[in-house]
Amino acid sequence: MDYKDTKAALSTITYNKDEIESPTENIYEAISIIAKRANQINSDLKKELVDKLDEFATYNDSLEEVFENKEQIEVSKFYERLPKPTAIALEEWLNDKVYYRTPEAE
Repeated sequence: MDYKDTKAALSTITYNKDEIESPTENIYEAISIIAKRANQINSDLKKELVDKLDEFATYNDSLEEVFENKEQIEVSKFYERLPKPTAIALEEWLNDKVYYRTPEAE
């Protein structure tokens, strides 16, 4: 999924508890599912960021020279401006884009 085009909130907002718990009828189960999805999103974003930053990596043994790369700084700033993984996961949950299943029901 492309997390860059998400409409998730950049800051903290208050959500209606009933909307969050309505698919599962249990707020704790809903929060658990959202948290697991947020962990997935976080690992995807981290992997993507590390892959992009590896392009700029210079491997030298000297600690004296530190180069500032403007493209590397721009990439880092872009990822810092993205919504938090929990906000993205919550937005997906409210828009019914998260698939979940319960083993007890099967």
